[in-house]
Amino acid sequence: MANTIFDTDLDRNAANFVALSPISFLVRSARVWPGRTAVVHGARRFTYAMMLERCRRFAAALAARGIGRGDTVAVLAPNTPAMLEAHYAIPMAGGVICAINTRLDAATVAFILDHSEARALLVDQELAPLAAAALALARNKPLVIDIADEAAPPNPPIGAIEYEALLASGDPAHPMHLPDDEWQAISLGYTSGTTGDPKGVVCHHRGAHLNAVANVLGLGLTPESVYLWTLPMFHCNGWTYTWGVTLAGGTHVCLRRVDPALIFALIEQEAVTHLCAAPVVMTMLIHAPADVRRRPPRKVRIATGGAAPPTAVIGGMEALGFEVMHLYGLTEVYGPATFCAWQPTVAQMSTEMRARFTSRQGVPSHMLEDATVMDADGHSVPADATTMGELMLRGNTVMKGYLKNPEATRKAFAGGWFHTGDLGVLHPDGYIEIRDRSKDIIISGGENISSLEIEQVLFRHPAIMEAAVVAQPDARWGEVPHAFVTAKPGHEESLTPDDVIAFCRQHLAGYKVPKHITFGALPKTSTGKIQKFELRRRVAG
Repeated sequence: MANTIFDTDLDRNAANFVALSPISFLVRSARVWPGRTAVVHGARRFTYAMMLERCRRFAAALAARGIGRGDTVAVLAPNTPAMLEAHYAIPMAGGVICAINTRLDAATVAFILDHSEARALLVDQELAPLAAAALALARNKPLVIDIADEAAPPNPPIGAIEYEALLASGDPAHPMHLPDDEWQAISLGYTSGTTGDPKGVVCHHRGAHLNAVANVLGLGLTPESVYLWTLPMFHCNGWTYTWGVTLAGGTHVCLRRVDPALIFALIEQEAVTHLCAAPVVMTMLIHAPADVRRRPPRKVRIATGGAAPPTAVIGGMEALGFEVMHLYGLTEVYGPATFCAWQPTVAQMSTEMRARFTSRQGVPSHMLEDATVMDADGHSVPADATTMGELMLRGNTVMKGYLKNPEATRKAFAGGWFHTGDLGVLHPDGYIEIRDRSKDIIISGGENISSLEIEQVLFRHPAIMEAAVVAQPDARWGEVPHAFVTAKPGHEESLTPDDVIAFCRQHLAGYKVPKHITFGALPKTSTGKIQKFELRRRVAG
């Protein structure tokens, strides 16, 4: 391509180009609001100036131990200050944060430690037994850093140093590593929605920066916002709100566990304005005991993802003083990728109509280039709310790819779009609505569960001949696994639901264990394929 007058002597330089990174959000907020409360954790309070100093000390301590660009640092912790600070300090050292799902079993955690080649592992003392079991199975033996917390069970330490001592050893004046290439990896997150080993999703500084900006705009965060961490920070780096709340200059309110009594109390005590949660959390709040449930002093905006919240849940949350926003996302796209954006007509809708509208997955977020529903030939389906296709995404907030898995990366990006594997329709107004999941993923309490993974475990049971698992609607969890089982000849009378569930508990994380078991012959096509659509019809109620 020939140069134009605008390409001559007009090059990038240090004055006009800086790589995008969410690290800059903390630097700015510490400059603009140094005395504002950044983090609340029980009686502990950190200002933005203090948070920046702690993160710089953390980064310096990692660098002093030889951890730098491209090195993975894993974190196994609930929503505490250490987990939040890791999202800044690890990238400041040039490293890549790998926030591990605390609900996984030891074998899966061990796989992640090996596959990610983690150089260090931060472990909250509550999760020390899980970490110890995983480390015993892992080939890779990272530096282990204990995170002590008086609110956690008093498990004995397993690491070489405690977190606060690590910070004390770090130099707060140590130079921060700001990426010179915004394509540099910032995080590594592992999917839980596929068969076999989980895939490692690699995200970059540019995408994290842009998606955080989109979330600030989408949820309406401001310097006056107070964000309650009901959403696990290990979920897509807290859907990038770990960085977004800081960008807005808001306050992070940490929460070790999801408990309605704690949530309602903190909403009142800290004047919470925003939170994110799966539908199961909203159900917990609606059905909390009367002496616990209370109306917030001001309207609280809550963003929810996963299985679309039922009408009764949306209505119940509105009655409690919450405003519900539905969104859609994946680990591969930094969390939220579409929002069911507000329209002027929504306020005039009945609760039922508003719930139907809110249940849609919506339109592309502010920083996603495009989202559409395509047919098998790669063309957008008609916007008739009927024609099904696969939801496709593309833009700067799509992952770099899957770690050490070029074939899966190639398939995911075929045709220049990210293939979500979710099937949906386009409404005449352009809003997207998911109708089915092509990979039979069950979304239970915000967690992705592969039906095929459960089926593989069931087939290993010595008394089971055939098995199929589908999602059953559940008022509390959104969806739960329902297993249909055919016993081997001679075991029809002896095999019980308790036997099957106990077997699954030995081989699966607790949240993946089927909640319902049905015995009998499975419906099949003439070619012998199990008709899952018939099983879904049976459990639909």
